[in-house]
Amino acid sequence: MVEGEDRLTRSQDPRPPFPYRSEDVRYSNPADGVELAGTLTIPEGTGPFPAAVLISGSGQQDRNCEIFDHRLFLVLADHLSRRGIAVLRVDDRGVGGSTDIGPPGESTSFDFAGDVESGVSYLLGRSEIRADSVGLIGHSEGGMIAPIVAARDERIAFIVLLAGPGMPVDQLLLIQNESMMRSGGASEDVITQAAEDERKIFDLLLDDSVPADKATEQLIVMLRGSPLITAEAADDRELELRAFVDKIDTPWFRTFLAYDPGPTLRRVRCPVLAINGTMDLQVTVENLDWISSSLDAGGNADFTIMPMKGLNHPLQPCRTGRIEEYALIDETMSPEVLDAVGAWITDRH
Repeated sequence: MVEGEDRLTRSQDPRPPFPYRSEDVRYSNPADGVELAGTLTIPEGTGPFPAAVLISGSGQQDRNCEIFDHRLFLVLADHLSRRGIAVLRVDDRGVGGSTDIGPPGESTSFDFAGDVESGVSYLLGRSEIRADSVGLIGHSEGGMIAPIVAARDERIAFIVLLAGPGMPVDQLLLIQNESMMRSGGASEDVITQAAEDERKIFDLLLDDSVPADKATEQLIVMLRGSPLITAEAADDRELELRAFVDKIDTPWFRTFLAYDPGPTLRRVRCPVLAINGTMDLQVTVENLDWISSSLDAGGNADFTIMPMKGLNHPLQPCRTGRIEEYALIDETMSPEVLDAVGAWITDRH
Protein backbone atom coordinates (compact mmCIF):
# COMPACT_ATOMS: atom_id res chain seq x y z
CA MET A 1 0.00 0.00 0.00
CA VAL A 2 1.38 3.41 -0.97
CA GLU A 3 2.33 5.64 1.98
CA GLY A 4 -0.45 8.08 2.73
CA GLU A 5 -3.04 5.97 0.90
CA ASP A 6 -6.17 5.01 2.84
CA ARG A 7 -6.09 1.64 4.56
CA LEU A 8 -7.64 -1.13 2.51
CA THR A 9 -11.20 -1.96 3.49
CA ARG A 10 -11.47 -5.26 5.32
CA SER A 11 -15.10 -6.24 5.81
CA GLN A 12 -14.42 -8.46 8.83
CA ASP A 13 -12.57 -5.82 10.85
CA PRO A 14 -14.52 -5.40 14.11
CA ARG A 15 -16.71 -2.34 14.41
CA PRO A 16 -18.53 -1.00 17.51
CA PRO A 17 -20.62 -1.48 19.47
CA PHE A 18 -18.75 -4.36 21.10
CA PRO A 19 -20.46 -6.79 23.50
CA TYR A 20 -17.19 -7.14 25.42
CA ARG A 21 -14.59 -4.89 26.97
CA SER A 22 -10.98 -4.53 25.83
CA GLU A 23 -8.14 -3.94 28.24
CA ASP A 24 -4.48 -3.24 27.47
CA VAL A 25 -2.38 -5.46 29.72
CA ARG A 26 1.28 -6.06 30.59
CA TYR A 27 3.02 -9.00 32.25
CA SER A 28 6.49 -10.52 32.26
CA ASN A 29 8.28 -13.72 31.37
CA PRO A 30 10.68 -13.69 34.33
CA ALA A 31 12.77 -16.59 33.00
CA ASP A 32 13.90 -14.50 30.02
CA GLY A 33 13.40 -11.01 31.41
CA VAL A 34 10.87 -10.13 28.69
CA GLU A 35 8.00 -7.72 29.27
CA LEU A 36 4.97 -8.55 27.16
CA ALA A 37 2.16 -6.22 26.14
CA GLY A 38 -1.21 -7.20 24.76
CA THR A 39 -4.97 -6.80 24.73
CA LEU A 40 -7.43 -8.86 26.73
CA THR A 41 -11.03 -8.96 25.54
CA ILE A 42 -13.53 -9.99 28.23
CA PRO A 43 -17.18 -10.82 27.42
CA GLU A 44 -20.04 -8.97 29.05
CA GLY A 45 -21.47 -10.59 32.15
CA THR A 46 -20.28 -11.74 35.53
CA GLY A 47 -18.11 -14.64 34.41
CA PRO A 48 -15.81 -16.33 35.05
CA PHE A 49 -15.20 -17.12 31.37
CA PRO A 50 -13.18 -19.65 29.41
CA ALA A 51 -10.16 -18.01 27.80
CA ALA A 52 -7.61 -18.49 25.04
CA VAL A 53 -4.12 -17.18 24.43
CA LEU A 54 -3.44 -16.54 20.72
CA ILE A 55 0.01 -17.58 19.37
CA SER A 56 1.28 -16.09 16.11
CA GLY A 57 3.25 -17.77 13.34
CA SER A 58 6.82 -17.25 12.13
CA GLY A 59 8.29 -13.77 12.17
CA GLN A 60 7.66 -10.93 14.57
CA GLN A 61 3.94 -10.16 14.69
CA ASP A 62 1.96 -7.53 16.56
CA ARG A 63 -0.97 -8.47 18.79
CA ASN A 64 -3.41 -8.28 15.88
CA CYS A 65 -1.21 -10.56 13.74
CA GLU A 66 -1.37 -7.97 10.97
CA ILE A 67 -0.21 -9.40 7.65
CA PHE A 68 -0.92 -7.85 4.24
CA ASP A 69 -3.29 -5.40 5.93
CA HIS A 70 -5.26 -8.29 7.41
CA ARG A 71 -5.60 -8.45 11.19
CA LEU A 72 -6.13 -12.16 11.78
CA PHE A 73 -6.05 -12.13 15.56
CA LEU A 74 -8.19 -9.01 15.88
CA VAL A 75 -10.91 -10.73 13.84
CA LEU A 76 -10.52 -14.02 15.72
CA ALA A 77 -10.57 -12.37 19.16
CA ASP A 78 -13.66 -10.36 18.27
CA HIS A 79 -15.51 -13.45 17.10
CA LEU A 80 -14.64 -15.53 20.16
CA SER A 81 -15.35 -12.81 22.72
CA ARG A 82 -18.78 -12.29 21.16
CA ARG A 83 -19.34 -16.00 21.93
CA GLY A 84 -18.40 -15.63 25.60
CA ILE A 85 -14.70 -16.51 25.41
CA ALA A 86 -12.05 -14.17 26.81
CA VAL A 87 -9.05 -13.76 24.50
CA LEU A 88 -5.49 -12.59 25.15
CA ARG A 89 -3.58 -11.46 22.06
CA VAL A 90 -0.03 -10.24 22.52
CA ASP A 91 2.74 -8.36 20.72
CA ASP A 92 5.57 -10.82 20.05
CA ARG A 93 8.80 -10.04 21.90
CA GLY A 94 10.53 -7.12 20.20
CA VAL A 95 7.29 -5.81 18.63
CA GLY A 96 4.96 -3.01 19.72
CA GLY A 97 4.86 -2.74 23.48
CA SER A 98 6.80 -5.96 24.16
CA THR A 99 10.51 -5.86 24.94
CA ASP A 100 13.21 -8.15 23.61
CA ILE A 101 16.55 -9.51 24.77
CA GLY A 102 18.34 -9.85 21.45
CA PRO A 103 18.18 -9.35 17.69
CA PRO A 104 15.55 -11.13 15.53
CA GLY A 105 16.44 -14.77 15.02
CA GLU A 106 18.08 -15.24 18.42
CA SER A 107 14.94 -16.36 20.25
CA THR A 108 13.59 -19.83 19.39
CA SER A 109 10.19 -21.49 19.42
CA PHE A 110 10.95 -22.76 22.92
CA ASP A 111 11.58 -19.19 24.11
CA PHE A 112 8.24 -18.18 22.64
CA ALA A 113 6.63 -21.12 24.47
CA GLY A 114 7.86 -19.54 27.71
CA ASP A 115 6.15 -16.29 26.73
CA VAL A 116 2.92 -18.20 26.17
CA GLU A 117 3.16 -19.87 29.59
CA SER A 118 3.58 -16.44 31.14
CA GLY A 119 0.37 -15.37 29.38
CA VAL A 120 -1.42 -18.39 30.82
CA SER A 121 -0.18 -17.52 34.30
CA TYR A 122 -1.40 -13.96 33.83
CA LEU A 123 -4.88 -15.15 32.84
CA LEU A 124 -5.06 -17.52 35.79
CA GLY A 125 -4.49 -14.55 38.08
CA ARG A 126 -7.59 -12.78 36.74
CA SER A 127 -10.86 -13.28 38.61
CA GLU A 128 -12.85 -13.07 35.35
CA ILE A 129 -11.17 -16.21 33.97
CA ARG A 130 -12.11 -19.82 34.71
CA ALA A 131 -9.03 -21.59 36.03
CA ASP A 132 -10.07 -24.89 34.45
CA SER A 133 -10.75 -23.44 30.98
CA VAL A 134 -7.64 -21.65 29.71
CA GLY A 135 -6.49 -22.84 26.28
CA LEU A 136 -4.24 -21.92 23.39
CA ILE A 137 -4.91 -21.11 19.74
CA GLY A 138 -1.85 -21.11 17.49
CA HIS A 139 -1.50 -20.26 13.81
CA SER A 140 1.31 -21.78 11.71
CA GLU A 141 4.43 -21.88 13.94
CA GLY A 142 2.05 -20.93 16.76
CA GLY A 143 0.34 -24.25 16.03
CA MET A 144 3.68 -25.91 16.78
CA ILE A 145 4.26 -23.92 19.96
CA ALA A 146 0.80 -24.66 21.44
CA PRO A 147 1.50 -28.42 21.80
CA ILE A 148 4.93 -27.68 23.30
CA VAL A 149 3.20 -25.72 26.07
CA ALA A 150 0.30 -28.15 26.47
CA ALA A 151 2.63 -31.17 26.74
CA ARG A 152 4.49 -29.67 29.70
CA ASP A 153 1.79 -27.56 31.37
CA GLU A 154 -1.20 -29.37 32.88
CA ARG A 155 -3.05 -26.08 33.28
CA ILE A 156 -3.85 -26.01 29.53
CA ALA A 157 -7.48 -27.04 28.99
CA PHE A 158 -7.48 -27.19 25.16
CA ILE A 159 -5.45 -26.28 22.09
CA VAL A 160 -6.50 -25.22 18.59
CA LEU A 161 -3.99 -25.66 15.78
CA LEU A 162 -4.65 -23.47 12.73
CA ALA A 163 -2.38 -24.63 9.89
CA GLY A 164 0.07 -25.98 12.46
CA PRO A 165 2.93 -28.32 11.48
CA GLY A 166 2.46 -32.02 12.09
CA MET A 167 5.38 -33.52 10.16
CA PRO A 168 9.11 -32.96 10.79
CA VAL A 169 9.79 -29.36 9.85
CA ASP A 170 12.64 -30.12 7.43
CA GLN A 171 10.24 -32.30 5.42
CA LEU A 172 7.51 -29.68 5.69
CA LEU A 173 9.75 -26.96 4.27
CA LEU A 174 10.78 -29.10 1.31
CA ILE A 175 7.13 -29.75 0.46
CA GLN A 176 6.31 -26.07 1.02
CA ASN A 177 8.95 -24.83 -1.40
CA GLU A 178 8.01 -27.44 -4.00
CA SER A 179 4.32 -26.53 -3.75
CA MET A 180 4.98 -22.81 -4.02
CA MET A 181 7.39 -23.17 -6.95
CA ARG A 182 5.00 -25.44 -8.84
CA SER A 183 2.12 -23.04 -8.21
CA GLY A 184 4.30 -20.24 -9.59
CA GLY A 185 4.90 -22.11 -12.84
CA ALA A 186 8.47 -23.36 -12.29
CA SER A 187 9.56 -26.29 -14.43
CA GLU A 188 9.94 -29.73 -12.86
CA ASP A 189 13.70 -29.63 -13.53
CA VAL A 190 14.03 -26.36 -11.62
CA ILE A 191 11.87 -27.68 -8.78
CA THR A 192 13.98 -30.84 -8.53
CA GLN A 193 17.23 -28.86 -8.47
CA ALA A 194 15.87 -26.47 -5.83
CA ALA A 195 14.79 -29.42 -3.66
CA GLU A 196 18.24 -30.99 -3.92
CA ASP A 197 19.91 -27.69 -2.99
CA GLU A 198 17.52 -27.14 -0.10
CA ARG A 199 18.16 -30.64 1.29
CA LYS A 200 21.92 -30.01 1.22
CA ILE A 201 21.43 -26.68 3.00
CA PHE A 202 19.24 -28.29 5.65
CA ASP A 203 21.74 -31.10 6.21
CA LEU A 204 24.48 -28.51 6.71
CA LEU A 205 22.42 -26.49 9.17
CA LEU A 206 21.52 -29.64 11.10
CA ASP A 207 25.16 -30.76 11.35
CA ASP A 208 26.34 -29.60 14.77
CA SER A 209 29.91 -30.61 13.95
CA VAL A 210 30.32 -27.77 11.42
CA PRO A 211 31.50 -24.51 13.08
CA ALA A 212 29.12 -21.59 12.59
CA ASP A 213 31.54 -19.49 10.52
CA LYS A 214 32.31 -22.44 8.21
CA ALA A 215 28.61 -23.17 7.83
CA THR A 216 27.97 -19.58 6.72
CA GLU A 217 30.75 -19.76 4.14
CA GLN A 218 29.41 -23.05 2.78
CA LEU A 219 25.84 -21.72 2.64
CA ILE A 220 26.95 -18.79 0.47
CA VAL A 221 28.77 -21.14 -1.93
CA MET A 222 25.77 -23.48 -2.14
CA LEU A 223 23.34 -20.70 -2.90
CA ARG A 224 25.32 -18.79 -5.52
CA GLY A 225 24.03 -20.83 -8.45
CA SER A 226 20.87 -22.21 -6.90
CA PRO A 227 17.33 -21.65 -8.25
CA LEU A 228 16.41 -20.88 -4.63
CA ILE A 229 17.79 -17.41 -5.41
CA THR A 230 15.42 -15.97 -8.00
CA ALA A 231 16.76 -12.47 -8.79
CA GLU A 232 18.27 -12.09 -12.27
CA ALA A 233 20.69 -9.14 -12.00
CA ALA A 234 24.03 -10.02 -10.34
CA ASP A 235 23.79 -7.30 -7.67
CA ASP A 236 20.21 -8.25 -6.85
CA ARG A 237 21.12 -11.93 -6.60
CA GLU A 238 23.88 -11.12 -4.14
CA LEU A 239 21.52 -9.05 -1.99
CA GLU A 240 18.90 -11.78 -2.04
CA LEU A 241 21.52 -14.42 -1.23
CA ARG A 242 22.83 -12.49 1.79
CA ALA A 243 19.29 -11.87 3.07
CA PHE A 244 18.48 -15.57 2.66
CA VAL A 245 21.56 -16.60 4.64
CA ASP A 246 20.85 -14.02 7.35
CA LYS A 247 17.38 -15.50 7.78
CA ILE A 248 18.30 -19.20 7.93
CA ASP A 249 21.67 -19.01 9.68
CA THR A 250 20.09 -18.19 13.05
CA PRO A 251 19.28 -20.03 16.29
CA TRP A 252 15.57 -19.66 15.54
CA PHE A 253 15.73 -21.30 12.11
CA ARG A 254 18.13 -24.06 13.16
CA THR A 255 15.84 -24.96 16.08
CA PHE A 256 12.73 -24.74 13.89
CA LEU A 257 14.33 -26.87 11.16
CA ALA A 258 15.38 -29.61 13.59
CA TYR A 259 11.96 -29.88 15.22
CA ASP A 260 9.69 -32.91 14.88
CA PRO A 261 6.21 -32.16 16.30
CA GLY A 262 5.30 -35.86 16.58
CA PRO A 263 6.83 -36.74 19.96
CA THR A 264 5.35 -33.61 21.54
CA LEU A 265 1.88 -34.23 20.09
CA ARG A 266 2.00 -37.75 21.51
CA ARG A 267 2.31 -36.23 25.00
CA VAL A 268 -0.67 -33.87 24.65
CA ARG A 269 -3.60 -34.98 26.80
CA CYS A 270 -6.00 -32.03 26.53
CA PRO A 271 -8.61 -31.74 23.73
CA VAL A 272 -7.19 -30.70 20.34
CA LEU A 273 -8.80 -29.11 17.29
CA ALA A 274 -6.63 -29.06 14.15
CA ILE A 275 -7.72 -27.16 11.02
CA ASN A 276 -5.97 -26.86 7.66
CA GLY A 277 -7.02 -25.40 4.33
CA THR A 278 -6.82 -27.68 1.31
CA MET A 279 -5.24 -24.82 -0.70
CA ASP A 280 -2.52 -24.10 1.87
CA LEU A 281 0.88 -24.10 0.13
CA GLN A 282 2.89 -23.28 3.27
CA VAL A 283 1.62 -25.97 5.66
CA THR A 284 -0.07 -28.46 3.38
CA VAL A 285 -3.25 -30.22 4.39
CA GLU A 286 -1.46 -33.59 4.65
CA ASN A 287 -0.10 -32.27 7.96
CA LEU A 288 -3.48 -33.16 9.44
CA ASP A 289 -2.74 -36.85 8.88
CA TRP A 290 0.50 -36.52 10.85
CA ILE A 291 -1.24 -34.65 13.67
CA SER A 292 -4.02 -37.23 13.83
CA SER A 293 -1.58 -40.15 13.83
CA SER A 294 0.55 -38.64 16.60
CA LEU A 295 -2.41 -37.79 18.84
CA ASP A 296 -3.89 -41.24 18.29
CA ALA A 297 -0.56 -42.93 19.04
CA GLY A 298 -0.29 -40.97 22.27
CA GLY A 299 -3.74 -42.03 23.41
CA ASN A 300 -5.41 -38.61 23.24
CA ALA A 301 -9.11 -39.27 23.76
CA ASP A 302 -10.51 -36.00 22.37
CA PHE A 303 -9.21 -34.57 19.11
CA THR A 304 -10.95 -33.21 16.04
CA ILE A 305 -9.34 -32.98 12.59
CA MET A 306 -10.93 -30.57 10.11
CA PRO A 307 -9.69 -30.07 6.53
CA MET A 308 -11.34 -26.96 5.10
CA LYS A 309 -11.93 -26.99 1.35
CA GLY A 310 -10.56 -24.11 -0.71
CA LEU A 311 -8.77 -22.23 2.09
CA ASN A 312 -5.17 -20.96 2.07
CA HIS A 313 -2.59 -20.58 4.86
CA PRO A 314 -4.31 -17.64 6.64
CA LEU A 315 -7.54 -19.66 6.17
CA GLN A 316 -9.08 -17.40 3.55
CA PRO A 317 -11.15 -18.67 0.60
CA CYS A 318 -8.81 -18.42 -2.37
CA ARG A 319 -8.14 -19.39 -5.98
CA THR A 320 -4.42 -20.22 -5.97
CA GLY A 321 -3.18 -20.36 -2.37
CA ARG A 322 -0.17 -18.22 -3.31
CA ILE A 323 1.19 -15.64 -0.85
CA GLU A 324 0.72 -12.71 -3.25
CA GLU A 325 -3.00 -13.50 -3.33
CA TYR A 326 -3.48 -12.95 0.43
CA ALA A 327 -3.66 -9.15 0.20
CA LEU A 328 -6.13 -9.26 -2.70
CA ILE A 329 -8.76 -11.19 -0.72
CA ASP A 330 -11.12 -9.03 1.33
CA GLU A 331 -11.99 -11.78 3.80
CA THR A 332 -9.45 -12.08 6.62
CA MET A 333 -10.46 -15.52 7.92
CA SER A 334 -13.21 -17.80 6.68
CA PRO A 335 -16.41 -17.52 8.78
CA GLU A 336 -16.54 -21.32 8.57
CA VAL A 337 -13.26 -21.48 10.49
CA LEU A 338 -14.31 -18.83 13.00
CA ASP A 339 -17.58 -20.65 13.69
CA ALA A 340 -15.86 -24.03 13.96
CA VAL A 341 -13.32 -22.77 16.50
CA GLY A 342 -15.93 -20.95 18.58
CA ALA A 343 -18.37 -23.88 18.59
CA TRP A 344 -15.68 -26.43 19.42
CA ILE A 345 -14.48 -24.44 22.44
CA THR A 346 -17.96 -23.63 23.75
CA ASP A 347 -19.05 -27.26 23.38
CA ARG A 348 -16.30 -28.20 25.84
CA HIS A 349 -16.35 -25.17 28.12
